[in-house]
Amino acid sequence: MASIPVYSWRLAPDGLATIRQLRARGLRPGGQDVAAQIERPRYRRGPLVAYLYEIDKAKPVRPMTPAKWAALAKANTARRTCPECERDAGYVIPASLGMCVTCAYPEEQRVA
Repeated sequence: MASIPVYSWRLAPDGLATIRQLRARGLRPGGQDVAAQIERPRYRRGPLVAYLYEIDKAKPVRPMTPAKWAALAKANTARRTCPECERDAGYVIPASLGMCVTCAYPEEQRVA
C-alpha cells in the first residue's frame, strides 16, 4: 500500500487543489484518487486534514438538469413551509422549533 504525500498547511505545491477549490473553478475530482493531503495543526486536538486532487485530471462539473432544479425548488419550499399553519414562512424554519416563529410563540406575537 503506497502512502500519499503529506504537506503542511499552505505549503502544497501548485497543480493540486481541494474539492472546494476545484468547485470554485467549475471542476470536480472525476473519480481520480487522492494525490496528497495537507494537515493544519490544532491546539490539543488532532490536525485538520484536507485531501488534494490533481487539477489536470479534474473534470468539469455536470450541469443541473431541469429535473434537478425542480427537485431543489421543491425541497427548499418544503423547508420554508410551516407544518402547523401550512404557510410559507419566507425563511427556512429552524429545526430546533419545528414550526415558524409565529406558531412557536403565539403569545409574543399578540403583544407586538
